[in-house]
Amino acid sequence: MHKEGVKKFPYYVGINSLAEIATREDRVCVLNITGNESRAVTPVSHIYSGGNIVFGTSPGRTGQFVETKIGNIPVYNSIKEGLKAGLKFNTAVIYLPPSGVKDGVAEAVRHNPGLKKIVILTEKVSVSDARTIRAICQTNGIDVFGGNCLGVADAWNKVRIGGALGGNKPEESLVKGSVALFSNSGNFTTTIAVYLLTKGWGTTTSISSGKDVYIHYGPREFFHALDNDDRSKCAVIYTEPGGYYEHGLEIKKPTVACVVGRWKARLTKACGHAGSLAGSGDDARAKEKWFMEYFGVKDIYTPQNPIVSKKGAVVTNIAYIPEALTRVMELNGIKPDFESRGDLSLKCWFANNAGLSLPPELDVPVVRAEAPYDEQIDHINKQIGAQYPRQAMKDCSGASMMDPATQVSKVHNISILDASKRSLEENLYMSIMKRYPDEYGRGLLNVAFNSYINHFGDPALLAADAAREAESSPNTVLSAAVSIIGKGKVKAALTVSNELMELFQTSGLVNPAEKFDCSGILKSLSKDAKKAFAASKDDKLAAVMLKKVEGLGRKSVFIEFVKEAAGGKPSSDAIFSAIWMTLGWEPLVKRSISRITIAQLPWYSRVFSAFVGCSVPADKHTKDGFCGVKNDELIDKWTFTEIAFLALIGRKPAEKELFEFSMLLGLIITNGPGTISAQGCKGAVSSDGPEDPARVQINKAFIGFLTHTGFAHGGNGYEAIAFLIERFKDKGLKDPSDRKHKLPLKGIADEYSKWYAKYKADQKAFGNIEYMKVPCVNHPVFKDKDVNFDPRERFVTGLFEEKGIYNIFLDFYHNLVQSLFDAKVSKNVYCVNVDAVIAVILLKVVWEAFNTGKMTNREVESAAFTTFLFGRMIGTAAEVDDHINRGRNMDTRTSASKCSFVG
Repeated sequence: MHKEGVKKFPYYVGINSLAEIATREDRVCVLNITGNESRAVTPVSHIYSGGNIVFGTSPGRTGQFVETKIGNIPVYNSIKEGLKAGLKFNTAVIYLPPSGVKDGVAEAVRHNPGLKKIVILTEKVSVSDARTIRAICQTNGIDVFGGNCLGVADAWNKVRIGGALGGNKPEESLVKGSVALFSNSGNFTTTIAVYLLTKGWGTTTSISSGKDVYIHYGPREFFHALDNDDRSKCAVIYTEPGGYYEHGLEIKKPTVACVVGRWKARLTKACGHAGSLAGSGDDARAKEKWFMEYFGVKDIYTPQNPIVSKKGAVVTNIAYIPEALTRVMELNGIKPDFESRGDLSLKCWFANNAGLSLPPELDVPVVRAEAPYDEQIDHINKQIGAQYPRQAMKDCSGASMMDPATQVSKVHNISILDASKRSLEENLYMSIMKRYPDEYGRGLLNVAFNSYINHFGDPALLAADAAREAESSPNTVLSAAVSIIGKGKVKAALTVSNELMELFQTSGLVNPAEKFDCSGILKSLSKDAKKAFAASKDDKLAAVMLKKVEGLGRKSVFIEFVKEAAGGKPSSDAIFSAIWMTLGWEPLVKRSISRITIAQLPWYSRVFSAFVGCSVPADKHTKDGFCGVKNDELIDKWTFTEIAFLALIGRKPAEKELFEFSMLLGLIITNGPGTISAQGCKGAVSSDGPEDPARVQINKAFIGFLTHTGFAHGGNGYEAIAFLIERFKDKGLKDPSDRKHKLPLKGIADEYSKWYAKYKADQKAFGNIEYMKVPCVNHPVFKDKDVNFDPRERFVTGLFEEKGIYNIFLDFYHNLVQSLFDAKVSKNVYCVNVDAVIAVILLKVVWEAFNTGKMTNREVESAAFTTFLFGRMIGTAAEVDDHINRGRNMDTRTSASKCSFVG
């Protein structure tokens, strides 16, 4: 039989005032009390409300308890069992799955005549079931809240029923005041309550209405109960698109309406709450209009456009609610409930600009967190360095990638096209640090690399020469050399690095190139500890390094530290480690690199130096110099890129040559983790076991790269060089950079195309499908247009034109692809691919030496191969470091199920 309710409504509403929604007299039964969601929030509600939950139900759990600090909540198999045990309740909270909600409501109503309220937290209850629930509860005089809500709460009564309003500490956000809240969003109910505190407003009753398609306790019921609640002087309503619940309301107390979701009107399917899909006439803009008409305002409130009336205001951003409400209440002569608590300014406990230099208005300051989070954050901040989750890294990389559409690769999200504008030393730094160095950093890099170029009398050079004498390929020669650069070779430097990291990790130092007082750290060092930084009598390199470093115009905290610790005479290993600690410290503190990485930087550095130094035979290394240049001069005046050029060509490069050479190396850096060379270094790391990083041999990882290069991958660049040499060897070309060369490039191209057309036709007639291809033209991706371009080659050509650089060999290639089309060798104009760019740059550099007989064909081929190794060394460093930090042991192997036997 229908129970009598509030007369105003044509349907049953039992609640006449907001003060009746969540009271200390309410006794609650929770259905599915042991479910995951309930277990997290029910104990908090029970404690906050003074123990208002009498029991819960969970099939098959009779005799169990939900533990709380103020006593256990008994669990029964059913409501009937709980009632039979003498427990009484007037409110049911439902956490059942959607398909079980209707039956749960029916059970509660059937067995408990004293039931007055039901709170449904379950999301996506079907419309059909919602109608049945409505009918049952209307017939039996029961108010329903939800579904898909977070319950109700009352800050005056200190009661929370169902859900998680106020979070784990409801007393902090649900503060007694004069504002009633009604919100479609459960989480925003709490957020709005917290925001209101910043303007001195507390709350009375908070209702999370939910936003399923069917809302049982809607805005009409809320505003009626608001009118009859003397505690509530005003209200805030937060609403989303969908439904006509807000249409035709009678609002008598000052109210701020927050209407969100304009963007949802553009969607064609549901997004977010089930009832939020905007329909015809009930989207966000329509609801804004309804509320503006209620309040008599003509526009949306913003701080820049503060439109309000005594009746209220409409906002579309919850951050504007406190200010708008304050302005509305001022017009009504009503002051806030208490002094403001905090503000809505952004207060970052953590910040990371990712290495970017931001303007002051974007560089948000970090503030100290509230207790107890401040101590936790202090502890975290002491844990310097990045930490990465480990995963299988076969065919994966956190360092490199290739865009399949453009074929342009990236390292640490830096395009190789951009990297090609940088020097070798800058790119080597970037490969590990994920950023580029400043001018001071470049100076330090060159000192670190150049100090160990000369390998006179070094076993690494002897091993390389032995391999060279045995007519091994350049990659094999360098493998022999790098195999000698083991951990023992850099043991002293690694020891100093680890010591410096331990001493400074909690010091607060961020930028080691700025002033910093490390006197306290110096005092903590024992005499024995200081000896580790001191130079021996025969350490002549230390003085040369220190002189250059001190002449760079800035000071490093670490270099000054080892200098003072060693009594003014630090060892070359100490200076070397201090340089790398200076270069790596800020990336470490800002968590761009890990502790694992910074500790190994001296090892990487010695490998890089060995690559370049041991690429030339022992007779170019003397006690005092390298390739005819004094050691001191190399450290003082040369860059590492210039030395690499010297090693290959035998002379210092001109300015334009240096630019072209750097570009050449940059273009070779990587083609992504799927390349053979990348697979080689990743496999070497994987087999050592990166889960124990100390066991990974950095030099072996580079050997893995070297053994996975060869005449087809790395040495194939010589094919294009040999092709060009054949075209130009008898043409009298002296200077490939001279635009006024007077050579008939089109004629040379046409002559070859005519010959090649006949050759190709003959080979096909013979049935030979493996005939010779023209090197470095055409591409499997850039091939379907009338005229095709490789975007990488276009980039380089454009840059050359910008710099006024001419290359006759590149010019010839452009003539050649047109000529091949004119001779009907190709159906369209082939692209000149990026491999041609690499070949023409190198050939231009060596042409004079080759043309005058100073370099043999074999030496040119070796230079081409070695150049590839220098460039790819950069990408290898990135892959090695990435795999050490992210990979799992033996993660590059292929499972037996994916292997096949070929008979």
